[in-house]
Parts: sequence; C-alpha cells; structure tokens
Amino acid sequence: MDPAVLREDMVDGLDHALGGLDEAVGVAMRTVPRHAFVEEQPYDNRTGDHAGTDVLAPRTVARLLEALAVDDGDETLVVGVGVGYTAALLAELVGERHVHAVDIARRLVLDARRNLGRAGYDGVLVDRRDGADGLPEYAPFDRVLVEASAVRPPRALLDQLTPDGRLVMPLGTPEGTLAAVEADDSPEGYAVAEEFGPVTLAPLLVEGEQAGGVTRNRTEREDREFAEQGYFAPTGWEHEWIDWDDRLDGGRGHRRR
Repeated sequence: MDPAVLREDMVDGLDHALGGLDEAVGVAMRTVPRHAFVEEQPYDNRTGDHAGTDVLAPRTVARLLEALAVDDGDETLVVGVGVGYTAALLAELVGERHVHAVDIARRLVLDARRNLGRAGYDGVLVDRRDGADGLPEYAPFDRVLVEASAVRPPRALLDQLTPDGRLVMPLGTPEGTLAAVEADDSPEGYAVAEEFGPVTLAPLLVEGEQAGGVTRNRTEREDREFAEQGYFAPTGWEHEWIDWDDRLDGGRGHRRR
C-alpha cells in the first residue's frame, strides 16, 4: 500500500485515540516517511526495538511533541535520538537547522544520521553525548525533549534552557508522569509547568550503561564479553566419565564394563 495512505490512516487513528491531535503535529506526522526510520510495520501504533533501544510508538511521540509545544524557529534539543524519527518531526515543525539531537550510543547516532539523511533531513545535527550533559556548545535552547525517564531533570539541561524555555520528559522511573518544566531559582532548580498524564519510557542512561558501552561492573562486563565471544565456562560434564563406584572402593570394587 502507498506509504502516504498508511500515514494518513496512522494520523487519523491517533487523532481519534487522543481525542484530537494538534494540527501542526498531525501535519508533520503525515509528512515524515516513518518507513525511513522503522523497518517493520512502521505505521502501526506499537513500540519496537532497535540496537538495544526502544522505538517509541507513534502515539507516544505525538504526546511528547504536543507537550513540547514548539513554535517555528525554536532552537530545540532532543536527548535520546533513537532512530531519528522524533528529530525529523521536529525538523518539520521548527526547521531542520534548529534541531539538535544527542544519544549516548554511538551506533544509534550513526543510524539516526543515516535515517535522517535518507528521509531528507540532513540539516539536523546529531552527536554522541551523555544526554544528561546536553549540548552546551549550541545552547541555549527554547525547547528540550528528553526521550527517557528520570526522577528529576538533569541540572545541565535546565541550565541550557532560555529564560522562557521548556523541558519535557517523564518524571519518575520506570513509570512516570509526562511533565513540562521550567528552570527557576528554587532549591530544586525547576518548577513543573504542566503535567500530561502517565507514560513509561526507559531510564536516562549514563556513560557505561548504553548498549555496547564499557560496563563499569567488572562481573557484568566480563559476562557480556564472554557471551559475545561464544565462550561457555566448563560445567564439569565435559570431563571424562568418572566411575564413582570404583573411586569410592579404592579401585578394588566392581568396574563398569
């Protein structure tokens, strides 16, 4: 079937399921070819997996973008670029030169760059960074979207907001509340401006926790390295058969024939 028709059906379904979809978000989702980012059933409203990261369902992506409430020209940072689909939608909403994205996994950064280029969004900047550190070289940002959960927003991301900037992410893990926050001078460093209901996203990772990264726990790291090498520790059954009757009898009892 024509992908354009499938996109129309996907957006119509989201509009019904969400009780109304923001018009600009709907237009972007009708425009971006999701099959350039997701290979299997790209227009189904379901989560997926790619290179150890969750591929968000279209409904979740729509909710994130509606909460972000961007305007044309907003300088925007996406923390957790994944396959690049959300960044492409933002490119439609604010202009691709205003979209910056980071991910802690090098594999995902390379795949997202490829996907964005294939879909026609070469102007989106994607870099490998620890997401909690943001992208200070390109700050400040009008909008920051974190596609991962945490108990509280990372301080570095709050510091990279413009004075009237907005950061959107799930607060609480593993299940959290999708919230829009603003930086302030309180001891916490932020205030919740709006809440948008429960959402479950993977926790925000730090260096060493990403797929393919250097695991800090030695036991976990060595177990993973052995598994990747196809190494299996001897269990004892690989040894030659031991005649326990003969061993216990000191070699004088009956022997197996």
